[in-house]
Amino acid sequence: MTRTSFTLTATDGAARTGVISTPRGEIRTPAFMPVGTAATVKAMMPENVRATGADILLGNTYHLMLRPTAERIARLGGLHKFMNWERPILTDSGGFQVMSLAALRKLTEEGVSFRSHIDGSRHMLTPERSMEIQRLLGSDIVMAFDECPALPADRTRIEESMRLSMRWAQRSRDAFGDRPGHMLFGIQQGGLEPDLREESAAALKAIGFDGYAVGGLAVGEGQEAMFGCLDHAPGFLPEDKPRYLMGVGKPDDIVGAVKRGIDMMDCVLPTRSGRTGQAWTRHGVVNIKNARHSDDPRPLDEQCSCPACTGYSRAYLHHVYRAGEMISGMLLSWHNLQYFQEIMQGMRDAIAEGRFAAWEAEFDAGRAEGDIGPL
Repeated sequence: MTRTSFTLTATDGAARTGVISTPRGEIRTPAFMPVGTAATVKAMMPENVRATGADILLGNTYHLMLRPTAERIARLGGLHKFMNWERPILTDSGGFQVMSLAALRKLTEEGVSFRSHIDGSRHMLTPERSMEIQRLLGSDIVMAFDECPALPADRTRIEESMRLSMRWAQRSRDAFGDRPGHMLFGIQQGGLEPDLREESAAALKAIGFDGYAVGGLAVGEGQEAMFGCLDHAPGFLPEDKPRYLMGVGKPDDIVGAVKRGIDMMDCVLPTRSGRTGQAWTRHGVVNIKNARHSDDPRPLDEQCSCPACTGYSRAYLHHVYRAGEMISGMLLSWHNLQYFQEIMQGMRDAIAEGRFAAWEAEFDAGRAEGDIGPL
């Protein structure tokens, strides 16, 4: 089987653009990964997700291990076949969801025991079990199992958690083994502490991974603190491997992360916003539920080529949202996903042409705070 690789094609300051090559296709970086938590990107068909420009999706180990189970998915041909998505899939390790969703969890050196938030059944998730689940799913990019404490937290808690995660990283590496055509990413931890971030990166590099994630951010610390961490954390990681910021975020979070050397991101925001009547546009956020849109014949964004913008007015989108029609979430989710992918393509082009700063200034100038009315 063809092995994977990462090629860095251009840099502009700390911003980078490149290509991750996998047997299932190339991933252009910077890359935004739509989230398919339960083997589906909510309100979207797989071919429509691809039409927005997405090269890769994210699947969720915790949710899929509980329902329908990784073993069932494997019997049915693997996650790609199961959800009808033949391009690359990254799966998270399940650690974050265990900490944030599961009931009666108990953390030990071995792993985390917990009760399912769905039916109360008992489970144990360890680095070895996380690797097994992700192998059964057939993930192209596998994440090491880690612990992710919420911020703020005291330094002692962050330090102990980081070092536990590094021990789990070694166990994840050992359990993953040699799998040509698949990648294993380690996850840097250390909260907002530069020296702990550096220690974590050194431990991960000594183990050796195909890519590296900056974990433990977007967990309550706020954008200013997150950017402060990203001013140094990616620089501790290898330059010749992809860098993934987990769980981010809003458009300005994404742009700020790429500016600081991040190559990959994921977030539920585009589809979650779409289901709650919010559309992200180059001029700001449109809250389609607001009465001001009820007689507005204009599209959400005159420059967008998605179906919501080319086929429907704001007045129609307002109506179907207010009426509780499913098409509302479908159209707004498609629009949001396409807008996020347009941001990624804009950054890739700007970095390749050495004009990222000018692109960022134009991006900032075009956006407004909050809900927008007439343009």
